[in-house]
Amino acid sequence: MRSTADRIRQAVSFELIGILIVTPLFAWVFDHPMGDMGVLVVLGATAATTWNYIFNLGFDHALNWRRGDVRKTLPLRVVHAVLFEATLLVLLLPLFAWWLDVSLIAVLVMEFSFAAFYMVYAFVFTWGYDTLFPAQHTQQVSA
Repeated sequence: MRSTADRIRQAVSFELIGILIVTPLFAWVFDHPMGDMGVLVVLGATAATTWNYIFNLGFDHALNWRRGDVRKTLPLRVVHAVLFEATLLVLLLPLFAWWLDVSLIAVLVMEFSFAAFYMVYAFVFTWGYDTLFPAQHTQQVSA
């Protein structure tokens, strides 16, 4: 299992790198001012950081409970990324629509674009993070 400090480092580094990539990219792609998109991305990143910590903690506990191990196979990494992004999409949809003053359909297209980007990014980032900072193996205690 990962320590709290390691989980915080993982979540914060994930979001900071994501903000640096996505803010100018999506301001350009969706033709919104960089300032508006920057505020939206920071608000979204704050929500995502909080959710990232909660989601990854729960996911790892579920893996440890089911398998006695937190290592992720390729299929588990795909499930992890899809579940994280799907739940985040539902959480952020109303915020994006309100902030950008656009229709739900328009923001849904934007959200799917964000989700697609972050799904690939989450997969690559967590794989790289797990390679650079491997989780410590714990032995499951039987009751």
